[in-house]
Amino acid sequence: MQEDNLKELHERLAERLLERIKDKDVKASDLNVARQFLRDNGIDAVPTENSPLQNLIDEMPFDEKQKNPVKTH
Repeated sequence: MQEDNLKELHERLAERLLERIKDKDVKASDLNVARQFLRDNGIDAVPTENSPLQNLIDEMPFDEKQKNPVKTH
């Protein structure tokens, strides 16, 4: 029973976070909570050519950017 409750809690939290980050008035704190939720659950991403993640990296004001994004075919 407890495992079912934890699963439901996890699912509802994920659903609510998704709703919040899709909101046009999303706050930085909401994005940070979603980022931490992903991190806590071992979710990460590799920037690929022309992906939103690579586009974000390209816009960052840092000298060192990933020079060779993973190319998808």
